[in-house]
Formats: sequence, structure tokens, C-alpha cells
Amino acid sequence: MKLVFKLGIFYVIFIFMTQAVSSQNKNRADERLLMVTKQLEARGIHDKKVLAAFREVPRHEFVLPEYLDYAYTDRPLPIEEGQTISQPYVVAFMTEALDLQQTDRVLEIGTGSGYQAAILAQLCDSVYTIEIFKTLTLKAQKAFKKLDYATIHCKIGDGYEGWQEKAPFDAIIVTCSPSHIPVPLQEQLAEGGRLIIPVHENRVQHLVLLQKKNGKIRQRNVLPVRFVPMIDEDGKTY
Repeated sequence: MKLVFKLGIFYVIFIFMTQAVSSQNKNRADERLLMVTKQLEARGIHDKKVLAAFREVPRHEFVLPEYLDYAYTDRPLPIEEGQTISQPYVVAFMTEALDLQQTDRVLEIGTGSGYQAAILAQLCDSVYTIEIFKTLTLKAQKAFKKLDYATIHCKIGDGYEGWQEKAPFDAIIVTCSPSHIPVPLQEQLAEGGRLIIPVHENRVQHLVLLQKKNGKIRQRNVLPVRFVPMIDEDGKTY
């Protein structure tokens, strides 16, 4: 009788541990931890709040099913409409460069998969994101609803023009590359606001970090990158 009782206890413990491991694997928490350690911290990302956001946001929820096994590799991945989800390191670099505070109002140009907006929502109370492709916006909204990101506000439209009705913004992040820095985005920056954007010139792209001080814009190149081009509603590049 005692043997049967002990075996029963061991069986219950085994089932509990198996379910716990299965749940963890399904959530891919171990993969996120490894991504943060090997891809972000090892390459110089140190902001604790940014690292915590990357440990929390399930990147696999924002990639196409056929790329699930690559969700936590340090590489961009294709999504619909010929767009991409940026590699984790670049997302982290751009996010950290903005030096975000919880009360910041942030504008993202290029919703794409929604992953960058989800990272921003872990760090700030108000996130506004614009996407020119309706299909991408609708899919990202489903992901936001599933993951309970209620502070992300979406708009379908031309990101070049920004979101004047919701301006000014403490930070603006652009995830597509124009040939110059859009004037409307500079105008929608709050005093002390930061803007990070990939700008291309002669087939070379650089991330440019801007800050508005005393009404003037200061800027500097911070990292060579490769992003999809910024386009208008007719598909023409800026």
C-alpha cells in the first residue's frame, strides 16, 4: 500500500514537471534568455529595462509559421508584403539609443510585424505606430490583442507624414529607410525628443540619431544598417 502511494506521488510530480517543461518550451522562454545573453548583452546592450523587455516579448508570435525555428536567431526574417522583421540586435540597439522613460510618448514609423512596437510597449505608456500596408496593420493588431498590449495605437497611412494629431512625441523610431530625414517627423519631436532613423545615400544606409534641443536638431550617424525602403501609398520610394 505504501509502495503504491509513493509511486502515485512520484507520478504526480513527474506529470507536473513534464507539463511545466512543455509550457516553458512552448513559450520559448529559454530561447529568449539565450538571445538576450548571446546576441544583446554580449554585443554591448546594457540597459536593464531594454534587456528585460526582450526577455518578456515572445518574438516567435511575430514571425511567419515557416520561420518559427529561426525566431530567436540574430537575423532579419521575411514577413508579408515583402517586408521584414529586423534582427534582435538592431531592434535592441535602436531602442536603447532612444533612452526611453516610462512616461514617454513614442511614435514608430513602419509597424511591420509589430515586434518593435511590442518592445516599446514594455518600456513606455503610450506607443503610436503607423504602417502603410493594411494587411500588416491588421495582423499586428491581432498579435497585440492576443498578448494584451492595450497601449499600442495603430494607424494605416504614410509614415513620412508622421501622426500630427498625436504629436508631439518624446521619441520617434523609423524602421524603413528614406533618402533623407522627413521634415514632418522632425517637427513632431517634443523639446528634448529623440529620433532614430535609417537613412540611405548612394546605396549605403546609416542609422542617424537626432535630438531636439532649444528648438534645434542635432544629429549623428551611429550604425551602418540595411532596412527596407520607405514608400508612399503609390509604392514610390522617398
